[in-house]
Order: sequence, then C-alpha cells, then structure tokens
Amino acid sequence: MAYTDILSGTGLGTNLVQTAYDKYVLFALRSMPLMRMFADKKVVDQSMPGSSIVFDLYADMTTATSTLTETTDPTPVQVPATSTVTVSLAEYGNTTLTTRKLREFTFSDIDAAIGNIVAYNMVNSLDEVVRDVISGGTNVTREASGSMTFNTGAVSDVTASDLLLSRDIRSGVTKLRSRNVAPVNGSAYVCMIHPNVSYDLRSEAGASATWRQPHENSAPGPIWAGMIGQYEGAIFIETPRTKTGTDGAASATVHRTVMLGQQGLAEAVSVEPGVVIGPVIDSLNRFRPLGWYGILGWSRYREASLQRIETSSTL
Repeated sequence: MAYTDILSGTGLGTNLVQTAYDKYVLFALRSMPLMRMFADKKVVDQSMPGSSIVFDLYADMTTATSTLTETTDPTPVQVPATSTVTVSLAEYGNTTLTTRKLREFTFSDIDAAIGNIVAYNMVNSLDEVVRDVISGGTNVTREASGSMTFNTGAVSDVTASDLLLSRDIRSGVTKLRSRNVAPVNGSAYVCMIHPNVSYDLRSEAGASATWRQPHENSAPGPIWAGMIGQYEGAIFIETPRTKTGTDGAASATVHRTVMLGQQGLAEAVSVEPGVVIGPVIDSLNRFRPLGWYGILGWSRYREASLQRIETSSTL
C-alpha cells in the first residue's frame, strides 16, 4: 500500500514539509555589570589633557596635645606633603564586521541583535577591568587552614574547606571603621559576594552569632528570599562577577569577597565608552563594521576603603 506521507522520503511531503524556526532569537544569560558604579572619586578640575591623571590627597598634621607656655611663641611646624594616586588612561574597544550576504540571507533581524551584543560586550568587558582593580587591594582577610589571618601568607594558603564565616564580615567592618572609612549607606558598608560564598555564609552553623539563627527567630523573610540583606554592618550584593580563581592550596577555588566604603575607587575618563558605527569603505559596500571604543582608567583611590576576603566555597 502506498502512502502520501513524510516518512517515506519520496512522496509529496518531501519538499512541502520543512523544519520551522522561531524567528525571535533570545540572548545568552547575562549578569548585571555593577563594578564601575563604585568609582565614586572622579576628576573635578583637570588641568590639561594627558595620558594619566594624578589625584592629590592632603595629609593631616600631627596632633598637638601639649599645653602652651604663656610667654613663649610656639615653634611652627610644616604641613605634611600630599600623597598622590595616579590613574593611567588606556584605550579599550572591540569590533565586529558583518557581510551583506549574511544580512540578506538570515531569517533574524541581526543588525539589532549585533548592536545589543556589542553594547553588552562593552559594559561586560569594562566591568571585568574594574573588578580586577578593586580585587587587587593590599588589605586582605584570609581564611587559611581554619585560621583567620590579616595581610599575611598568600592566596595559596586557602584550602577547599576554608569557607566564609561571620567573623570575616565582622572583622572586615571593624577594619574599615577603625581606618575612619565613611560608610556607603548610613552606617553600613557594601560587600560584593559570590552566590556560592553567600550560600556558605547562610549555611554557617555553630555559635549563635551566625546569619541564620536571628532570622529563624525573628525575621524569616530573608530566608524565604534566599538573600543575605544587611548583616554585621554590611549591605550585601550577591553577584557572580566577583573575582574567582583556582589558585588556592591544591588548586582550590578561591573567591574574592570585597568590602568597601566611600572613595575606594577612582575613575578618569578621556573618551566615554560608547558604540561606534564604522564607515563602509569596501568597493561594493558589503561590509558593515560595528564596535565600541573608549579611553579611560581606574585606580584604587584610598586603600583604606577596601577590604578583600579570600575564602573557598563548598559549591
């Protein structure tokens, strides 16, 4: 018996029945760029164009606690020299080139899609540059073989079982306050934490001074939401954008949790990054360039305003 069908591959359905596609193409999963928003020190009055920008900071005089003698003129003392922070400017950018044939043959509106992809590549790339600057501070809290250390040892001392604990957050806030760092929001500092590390902190057991127990007793909302919120003097931002590397002991994964107050990061901009539509210069007008470009740079402005915590994670 002969069927006019699809399966046989020789009937009417061979050419008339085809695979269909959804013309609405979705983008890749994306996290929100946020590092640049913490560059709260910017150029106020630049003297001239240059390849780098130097910020000066005044230093306070030594306290004068001795009493004055009524008939003796006090000896003048010098006002201390300023300290400087230099931000070097650099070019950043990326570009792509589409062909006329691709634009004519594709079933999706790729011009709009490529514009979106290029714009995200810009903010995503620059966010990574800023992340590396923030994560390179000199003030380090480190969990190493079960002990909390400060500015000693190396990242390779962190083992796979060295997880973030409440004491690390308490000590970080204490360090910032003891260095006279201005909080970001009220009396709280900002803490950028990877979701895997957030899991460890919210799962911490043992002493009563842990994140979970107070919420179980009086404020279960953050438990339902799965968010740290504000804890131990810090407001937490959970993001997968924190710096991570397999540079711990025995190649353990080490997460850099960063706590910061005001004026931790300086930014200088010569050309604000933006999307650039390049000129079509080929003989047949087939190649269309699209990219992004900027000239700018970042540097840690006040090292005292940054505290990095290096730990591993169970996830």
